[in-house]
Amino acid sequence: MSKRSGLPFLFLLFISSFSFAQSPIQKLEKAYNSFLADPQTKYAISSLCVLDANTGKPLFTRNEQTGLATASTLKVITAATAFSVLGKDFQFQTTLAYTGNITEDGVLKGDLVIIGSGDPTLGSDRYQNKEKVVLTEWVTAIKKAGIKKIEGTIIGDDRIFGTQTTPEGWTWQDMGNYYGAGTSGLSWRENQFDLYLKTGANLNDAAKLLKTVPEIPYLKIVNEVKTGAPGTGDQAYVFLPPYGSVAYVRGTWGLGIGKSSISAALPDPAFDCAYRLQDSLKLSGISVTQSATTTRIMALNDQPIPEITQKISTLTSPTLSEITYWFLKKSINLYGETLLKAVAMKSGKEATTNDGAIAEIKFWADKGIDKNALNIIDGSGLSPANRVTTMAVANVLFQAQKETWFGDYYKAFPEYNGMKIKSGTINNVSAFAGYHTSAAGNKYIIVININNYSGSGINKKLFTVLDALK
Repeated sequence: MSKRSGLPFLFLLFISSFSFAQSPIQKLEKAYNSFLADPQTKYAISSLCVLDANTGKPLFTRNEQTGLATASTLKVITAATAFSVLGKDFQFQTTLAYTGNITEDGVLKGDLVIIGSGDPTLGSDRYQNKEKVVLTEWVTAIKKAGIKKIEGTIIGDDRIFGTQTTPEGWTWQDMGNYYGAGTSGLSWRENQFDLYLKTGANLNDAAKLLKTVPEIPYLKIVNEVKTGAPGTGDQAYVFLPPYGSVAYVRGTWGLGIGKSSISAALPDPAFDCAYRLQDSLKLSGISVTQSATTTRIMALNDQPIPEITQKISTLTSPTLSEITYWFLKKSINLYGETLLKAVAMKSGKEATTNDGAIAEIKFWADKGIDKNALNIIDGSGLSPANRVTTMAVANVLFQAQKETWFGDYYKAFPEYNGMKIKSGTINNVSAFAGYHTSAAGNKYIIVININNYSGSGINKKLFTVLDALK
């Protein structure tokens, strides 16, 4: 047989192999179409937008101009806006001051005032200014000022953010729980506290509320939690409105559960902050003649807010870069709502959620993103009423790469499925948005979102789609 006779066969084999080699985008299209054929997506609407991270060119898009509930992927827009408007070195400041005067024998004939600037990190265990550190700093400053007794009160000044703590559009089930903690002009300990629960012996027995940490004697807690079936875990929710004085805990606490507590939203962070300082002063031997209060409560009672005589301590928050790290890594809704109000103030508007959203939409519209693709209700994505297109999110992510703060922004993205992507989950909504560099060195911007899916375990199927880009 001639040696040349095998060449046509080898050539055909080469051509055949080449024709069957699929590009990552072809693989992505096939995986996405399979995803759409899954029974879980039958009544859902999904969207996928993949851009070339170097050029911004769309590589694969489906329903990219359809507005969808974003869940926490909205945080990538909030963070990028905050970096752009406030600057990566932006910091909040909280000031302790007094009114009236101090007598020669150390009696303050006036009040102590904690002046909040909206700092969401004050008293948080994530940073240097932890609760104990803050209270110790304040007690030390009070003693250094020569105050031995206070014939007045401790006032938590929360005026800077107004009285509406939670955005319109948040659900009743969310608001009383830690992830539904609203903003405050004087936030404290991330505006949350813990409730420790214990199951009963049998299914449907009353679960026992063991304690709260810290103790909150000014709040009445009504425990209606029942013992749930094994494997059902934590299905307990706290129903507690902002500024409320009665909390109802409802749901189930599953037999064999591996955790001991849930976290709830503080109804009035400014009051709790003032209350803790008063308690700390008492322990250090400094008496306060009147009960702790806030500027909001004083206004309700038509009490005048006294003028500041002297500032005695100023605490500075971590930088925006440090705050954003935890904002995206741990998806802290409080931070998103606070940053949106801070953006509103920096833009010359009132410190409200609505004005912050308007300022945010205008900022990105001025950079070429259609404002109608950005129906933004809050800063965290907790509201199911948000409607943003995946193309709009992707364009924000693309433009962020050009900024000097991008390194700090990128560092804050969590890692899921081997990709730097922010997750988002609320009822029947699951989404991811972020960046990925493939093994071949291709750089992608990825935004995938599904609303109104059925069942559970959808994230694994979303990851199967994105695996095509690896």
